[in-house]
Amino acid sequence: MNQYLAITSRGLENLLADELEQLGAQNIQVVHAGVRFKADQAMAYRCCLWTRISSRIIQVLSEFNVRDDMDLYLGATAINWMSHFDSNTRIVVDFNGTNREIRNSQYGAMKIKDAIVDRFTKADLRRPNIDRENPDLRIHMRLSGEKGILGLDMAGSGLHQRGYRSEAGRAPLRETHAAALVMKSGWTPETALLDPMCGSGTLVIEAAMMAADIAPGLKRKRWGFESIKDFDKEAWLEIHAEATVKARRGPSKVTTKFFGREMDQRVLAIARDNAGRAGVKGLIDFAYGDATQLIRPEGFETGVILCNPPYGERLGTTSELISLYKEFGNRLKLAFEGSVAAIYSGSNELLSCMRMRADKQFKLSNGALDCVLKTYLITAGSVKKEEGEEEGVIVQEDVAPDFANRLKKNIAKLGKWAKREGVDCYRIYDADLPNYNAAIDKYNDYLIIQEYAAPKTVSEETARRRIMDVLRATIEVTGVEPNKVILKVRERQKGRNQYQKLSSAERHMTVDEYGIKFKVNLYDYLDTGLFLDHRITRRMIGKMAAGKDFLNLFAYTGSATVHAAVGGAKSTTTVDMSNTYLRWAQENMELNNQVGDQHEFVQADCLQWLQEVDDTFDLIFIDPPTFSNSKRMKQTFDIERDHIMLMENLKRMLRPDGQIVFSNNKRHFKMDLEKLTELGLQAKNISDKTLPLDFAKNKQIHNCWIITHKED
Repeated sequence: MNQYLAITSRGLENLLADELEQLGAQNIQVVHAGVRFKADQAMAYRCCLWTRISSRIIQVLSEFNVRDDMDLYLGATAINWMSHFDSNTRIVVDFNGTNREIRNSQYGAMKIKDAIVDRFTKADLRRPNIDRENPDLRIHMRLSGEKGILGLDMAGSGLHQRGYRSEAGRAPLRETHAAALVMKSGWTPETALLDPMCGSGTLVIEAAMMAADIAPGLKRKRWGFESIKDFDKEAWLEIHAEATVKARRGPSKVTTKFFGREMDQRVLAIARDNAGRAGVKGLIDFAYGDATQLIRPEGFETGVILCNPPYGERLGTTSELISLYKEFGNRLKLAFEGSVAAIYSGSNELLSCMRMRADKQFKLSNGALDCVLKTYLITAGSVKKEEGEEEGVIVQEDVAPDFANRLKKNIAKLGKWAKREGVDCYRIYDADLPNYNAAIDKYNDYLIIQEYAAPKTVSEETARRRIMDVLRATIEVTGVEPNKVILKVRERQKGRNQYQKLSSAERHMTVDEYGIKFKVNLYDYLDTGLFLDHRITRRMIGKMAAGKDFLNLFAYTGSATVHAAVGGAKSTTTVDMSNTYLRWAQENMELNNQVGDQHEFVQADCLQWLQEVDDTFDLIFIDPPTFSNSKRMKQTFDIERDHIMLMENLKRMLRPDGQIVFSNNKRHFKMDLEKLTELGLQAKNISDKTLPLDFAKNKQIHNCWIITHKED
């Protein structure tokens, strides 16, 4: 009898121990992410062929302490490798784990390889070849702290490689993990199974193979143990033949119904092909289906609904996922009373959107992701109906009622105001309540929810749950389609982060502001191309600019330039460091038919440009960042420290009767009025007059000044 280590994912150790016991393994011992057991050769072959949830089975050759690389080398050298394989065997070393001295797995693998090769050469034998791509045998080293286990990989490659899946859908589950989910779901071979988001079909295929008694390893072409010297070919052929007979006879005995539903027809075709290769195509009813419109399939009375819905965190997908989970939960409650739903997800917050109470839950990591499988008994009480209500209508439970009520009041007030003002985009919520720390902006029929970073006193889990509640309640209150709700995360008091790229969706739309059109991008950056809090400032500039030469510094997408041009400016000069935003500014001008040589666009470091240019202007608008250390600028910039330097340069460019509109968004900014006076300039704070109604509660969103030459 040899000692073996069966490896699995964290959380599946006890399930694997039960499986190995049923297969006939002995002296079973659960260890971290694995199970130790003893077996003779035939039983080891049987375990390799039939285990559904072990990823690898290692024949343990030695266990030794590893304090440093010398211990590692000597421990490997002590093994008589020549008794296990010969020089013609192509090998590779897999090394898992590190400790204080062995910090790199590649280095650890190299030391093991050196020890094996040295053992052969010292015995005057030809060294075995190292073949990383197509080895005959894999040597496996597992290091945990100072404890090392070294042995031979019986399978030769991951046991999840069943041989039936040639192509998978997005983010596929490994076959071993899928089998574990089937076992944990409460499903039994006599119970109908439905996967309403089946993708390439792995969950239903694994269940059907269990019901049909098909060995999961039957399709594998090669096994590592075939290259070990004591390989018992006769015993292996007998075990394989027995499994082949079971696989041929098993499907005809299955009366259980299996159903797979998928929206992507291409992936659905892959699922059918996979099932065919697995030998269970005739057992599974694959069909097109939308989980949010899920109906009970014919032949499915009660059973288990098992699925792995998407739970990605790509920008812009969260609101759609909320809708998916919510509508999916509704369909389960309406159409599947008496059944069990088992849902596997990496997001507890998304699972909570189903509005169902879990009976059981199991923490099961999916690779590096911490995930959970929750099971729900769907009872008549899952669907709440009120007197006079139509049968089958879901009564919505209140989500974040305080936030929802505040949002309703804001929308009622601001919606009428925005219509009167003639603006398409405005803020409808700005961290009004301390527990819901977000801003919500409306752009036509789109919403952008910007989550402010939570204080350190609020746990990450609490902050995540609250922003999820904000998303859910916002969709409920506004009725906006989930795919038109965009979630972004930003820090407070960090200046305008308009140059931070988030994605490359390149989706634009046009909005109106006081009759002027602007191109905005809702997806790709933290900011959209239009600072909503400057709305009144821009309109004021438009009225001030008639017949004047206008300069816009740190111009961003040129929205102030457009207002000045539409307002009748004689000329405009727009300066920014970013070519991307200058092109955007030109597009905004073209949208409003403002083209011609009188409109100049300059790509430059604004601070350097100020010091070098001798042109003069009647009206200057400058909205610099709070702080910048851009690599493209020759110096750092701090608005509190450097605003007088700005004014010194601007004074030279300002004509005698000219005006500077100076704005920034540094909270508690203090103008150095004394030094300004020394420069011969005077300032008037107009911040309260440039604060729109939708930002009235955020007095510090920006400050704004009119600066002129000092009167004699």
